[in-house]
Amino acid sequence: MLSILGGTASDSMMRPAARRLRERISGSHFLLLAAAVLVLPLATTAQSLSLSRITTLMSSEATPGGSTGCATFSVAESNGGAGQSAPAAKTDASAGDGFDLTNLNRSVSPCDNFYQFAVGGWLKNNPIPSDRPAWGTFNKLQDHNQDVLHAILEEAAKDTKAQPGSNWQKIGDYYASCMDESQIASAGLKPLDPELERIAAIKDTEGLQAEIARLQKMGVNAAFFFSSEQDLKDSSKEIAAAGQGGLGLPDRQYYVDDDARSKQIRAEYVQHVTNMFKLVGEDPAEAAKNANVVMEIETALAKVSTKREDLRDPDRNYHPMSVAELDQVTPHFSWSRYFREAGAPESVSMEDMGQPEFFKGLDAQIASVPIDNWKIYLRWHLIHAAAPALTDPIVEENFNFYGRTLTGAPKMLPRWRRCVGSTDRSLGEALGQYYVKRAFPPEAKARALTMVHNLIGALHDDLETLEWMSPPTRQKAIEKLGMIQLKIGYPDKWRDYSAYKVTRGPYVENLFAGAQFEFARQLNKIGKPVDRTEWQMTPPTVNAYYDPSMNEIVFPAGILQPPFFDFHADDAINYGGMGAVIGHEITHGFDDQGAKFDGHGNRVNWWTPNDLKNFEARGECIVKQFDAEEVEPGLHENGKLVEGESIADLGGMTISYAALQKALKGKPAPGKIDGFTPDQRFFLGWAQVWATNYRPEYARLIAKTNEHPLDKFRANAPLSNTPAFAHAFSCSENSPMVRPEGERCRIW
Repeated sequence: MLSILGGTASDSMMRPAARRLRERISGSHFLLLAAAVLVLPLATTAQSLSLSRITTLMSSEATPGGSTGCATFSVAESNGGAGQSAPAAKTDASAGDGFDLTNLNRSVSPCDNFYQFAVGGWLKNNPIPSDRPAWGTFNKLQDHNQDVLHAILEEAAKDTKAQPGSNWQKIGDYYASCMDESQIASAGLKPLDPELERIAAIKDTEGLQAEIARLQKMGVNAAFFFSSEQDLKDSSKEIAAAGQGGLGLPDRQYYVDDDARSKQIRAEYVQHVTNMFKLVGEDPAEAAKNANVVMEIETALAKVSTKREDLRDPDRNYHPMSVAELDQVTPHFSWSRYFREAGAPESVSMEDMGQPEFFKGLDAQIASVPIDNWKIYLRWHLIHAAAPALTDPIVEENFNFYGRTLTGAPKMLPRWRRCVGSTDRSLGEALGQYYVKRAFPPEAKARALTMVHNLIGALHDDLETLEWMSPPTRQKAIEKLGMIQLKIGYPDKWRDYSAYKVTRGPYVENLFAGAQFEFARQLNKIGKPVDRTEWQMTPPTVNAYYDPSMNEIVFPAGILQPPFFDFHADDAINYGGMGAVIGHEITHGFDDQGAKFDGHGNRVNWWTPNDLKNFEARGECIVKQFDAEEVEPGLHENGKLVEGESIADLGGMTISYAALQKALKGKPAPGKIDGFTPDQRFFLGWAQVWATNYRPEYARLIAKTNEHPLDKFRANAPLSNTPAFAHAFSCSENSPMVRPEGERCRIW
């Protein structure tokens, strides 16, 4: 699954194939720790993949820089790099719907740094709240949606006479149990006692294997990841799938990099694990020794884990094998026994082992690491998974490392926000049914569908005339485009939660029960036809995605709101905002990974050799551009990691601009609004989507682990490749926002 935002809290719900294509950008990387760590248990973010896509989501970065020396935009210039004169400010900043003039920083030329010009005022006026690692337009909208969910859940929690087993009862009881701090304190660690006793009773590798399977069913990130996935080469069926996992730090690089910051984080992680062991009753010396055992095992797993950028390549991470072949890879780990313990269907005869080298390394650890050390490792990951649902000292220590240390957020989210997020995560489509009734009018879906069709039409027109693509490839591309499935707002068929028992008992019990429900639901798909009605995001989510194996684009109701989609705004603002988001998801079907799948969602090469060579060269232009983007001294974006998302950003913005021109063609030319032409407002609409302030710690985390670039780069980089932008703001050839002709990247 390829989304508009980075790893998200909902990444744990993504199908494994989707996670792989997102780079398993959630995996052990709770990417948007903003949503995952500050809201929910880390274990619920499926190790080794994403966002994330976390979710949900979202990216962050450092404050954009200032002017590079060109004349400011507030001074009229005929040329020379300063751009055209700035429209005079109106006393009524909202005279034009869809864009607030106070967002602007008129001291900066749009040809110098458009991001600072367009949203510099917003960045200044919207400091990061103390409980967030970043703050942007996505976060503000997510907060609004959470307010709606909060009202629903408070109402449901007060209804003690709800029909037992109904969705209303489940969401009310789940939320109430999360909010019941006195019950959580009274229960203490008692809910974990049965599992801790099972871990203590492990005698041999057979018992170790059984406990790994049991913990995975509870949502614990033990050793590796297992679920169902859509077969990459036969998209009509679901198969079993296993992938790398088992880490407590965001990414393998945190264990192997030698820079001072990585060494510091490793030391702080060991101290965190020590502190957690002490909080569950171990004496200081034992806790410190056990923390080092955890670090040793995780480091060994990290060293055999595939790099994040390589996880994006489906060909490198697709290895279907029979059970006998799986056992050859891991002679000390029986897959048939594991399948039985995990509850997989008896019919499982093959599995996609995503990263065989990882499993060879895991097998070596199973053979060589003492059972007592494995018991320490499993005990840690159980505590780690449950931590946000336990007593206040444990919750605070968990936040201290995953929140303060890794993201820079000084404070935790208020409890009600954490509980709203957790309910959405565990019962998203039950809660989502009530959300769409209150917050998503039918006309929003109709207008969004119209815009999607217009964007698809614009890409179709572009494919018809693309000079570097030959007729055979063009025909296949148009065929695939025509087969894209659209999902807008919410599912046509809601998820059935009847097998998920929710009570007003200890919160951690509901949390684990939800993980068990989801694990069983996923495994129940194995060997069955793919359900093409299923959604991988909940309706209130402020995000969108394209799934290559489904060849579908999905836009939850949560994102179809201002500033991305505004009923009252002009077309230019909406096409620059939501239109470009839609275009982003459509062009994911033709990015460096999406282009490897046909219209049915099968991994098939439909390119001629010369066209593929041309396409890859154009992608390499994007890679080089982002490799040069400096996050901070000594840290650059990873161009190969962000290639797919950056292709989609450039492509989405390009085809949305074309769709706007098509929509305006033959109509009276629109006048200026707030002194800006339609073209200028389109680009303002584009920039305001990416308005985000980041804490430095979080910017580093995103740059190292997320396949989405930081937002200031997402805003400016595509524009620097776009002649229409330079023309709209009269930027000269030597302006910082205009890349030289020979370096300009163009795909669509």
